[in-house]
Amino acid sequence: MKHIIISLSLLICFYAPSSAFADISKRADVKKFIKHMVKKHKFNSAELDDLFEHVVIKKKIIKAITRPAEAKPWYQYRKIFLTDKRVNGGVKFWEQNASVLQRAYNKFGVPPEIIIAIIGVESLYGKHKGTYRLMDSLSTLAFDYPKRSKFFRGELEQYLLMAREEKVDALTLKGSYAGAMGKPQFIASSFRSYAIDFDADGKRDLWDNSTDVIGSVANYFNKHKWIKGQPITSPAKLKTSKQTKAWVKKGIKPKIKVATLIKNGVTIEDELPHDEKAALLELELKDGHEYWVGMPNFYVITRYNHSQLYAMAVYQLSQEILKKRNMELSKAD
Repeated sequence: MKHIIISLSLLICFYAPSSAFADISKRADVKKFIKHMVKKHKFNSAELDDLFEHVVIKKKIIKAITRPAEAKPWYQYRKIFLTDKRVNGGVKFWEQNASVLQRAYNKFGVPPEIIIAIIGVESLYGKHKGTYRLMDSLSTLAFDYPKRSKFFRGELEQYLLMAREEKVDALTLKGSYAGAMGKPQFIASSFRSYAIDFDADGKRDLWDNSTDVIGSVANYFNKHKWIKGQPITSPAKLKTSKQTKAWVKKGIKPKIKVATLIKNGVTIEDELPHDEKAALLELELKDGHEYWVGMPNFYVITRYNHSQLYAMAVYQLSQEILKKRNMELSKAD
């Protein structure tokens, strides 16, 4: 009998869920947050108590956020997003939404291929919108992830405001483990600031309405000072020196004039405006490094995700999508 009891105990441990099902509404930190929402935003205390009673803290969310793809070197990171599946999917998305993409370009100045590449990198054109309840994701990170709890409490606050404004049940919406939502994976603060109703149907739907998605991504870039018709980035070669290494360390924000880079031995593949400021980017290869010059529009892409790897993946995917679409259009002619 004893060995049966031991076996049952092992089974219970093996199948025990990784989520904490305790009622977190009784926790002091959650009570403090609820009090803040009531005082600052006039939420109903009893309703928030009931809402947080249904929240599930998930340990696997903490595990997921501690191993982001951006921690990989460029030669590994690139392979995740520069795939035939994403290129072909982007061409198809362009074909299905050509008129809306053109309207977004006319209004906001953001090229279709950039908008499409963002959606492709973020959710594979809506195939990977996330399976976590956003209340669970944001609450887990807000209350059980001290490293970034301040940021995620802010996003939880923004999410509850968004749910109230959009008249949706906060427990029904799903997204990523980090609280990003819909095809473009906006976080709650971005949704409230940049999501738009691009088809004028009275609601902002970033889950199933590609028109709203396209308009919202274009609006996001426009608000972050995208410059219509200006270059994004260009491959570069350089003579290794203390000066160029120092420029790389300055980061992704454009601070050095293109003319200064050229004068100091940086060879830039494409013609770039000499008076414009740029950043010198270094990407890790399996054997050595490659270098790029990042212009202000490249920096704008990093406002979507503060990683030069992310921005470069978006740019290179956009160029592959554009090239394949142009090839298909020339064949059709």
